[in-house]
Amino acid sequence: MTILSLHECAIFWDSGSPEETLQMGECLGRLLRPGDVVALFGELGSGKTVLVRGMTAGLGCAASDVHSPSFTLINEYESPAEPGARAGARSRMAHVDLYRIQSEDEVPGIGWEHYLHSRYVVAVEWAERALRWLPRDHLRVMLETLEGNQRRLCVQATGSRSAQLVREWIAAGNLWVKAT
Repeated sequence: MTILSLHECAIFWDSGSPEETLQMGECLGRLLRPGDVVALFGELGSGKTVLVRGMTAGLGCAASDVHSPSFTLINEYESPAEPGARAGARSRMAHVDLYRIQSEDEVPGIGWEHYLHSRYVVAVEWAERALRWLPRDHLRVMLETLEGNQRRLCVQATGSRSAQLVREWIAAGNLWVKAT
């Protein structure tokens, strides 16, 4: 018998609508913590920003503020302070959109290291443009357009933390998944 880890296979499920994709992102967002990196892959209009909007909501930030940061490259979102919470206990999201960069060599110049080694959760759209800069352990989410508003999310872990996220995301969302 062969036993595969989440590093060696992909888990996928289908979303029937933008609202469902948003809910999947919100479920993931509740699981994320500072230092986590979610690398998003997919064509224009595949739902990357919708998923990030959900992740941001799950972190307690204002999802309505989330839009594609294509012209600014990075947008930051912060949750409001919880009453009685210790100082600095807010959740922070850095939403990186690499659509407009011309070369992987530009990635360090956008403040990349600041966000990866800080108190941010980082979501990277067009992550294929920064493959060599992604941390060894990150969660990969590939979004594919199916018919109409349907999307397929294919999720792959690249290390122990991202594998834990995949397991928790599946359990928290009670999602029907297929292993490939």
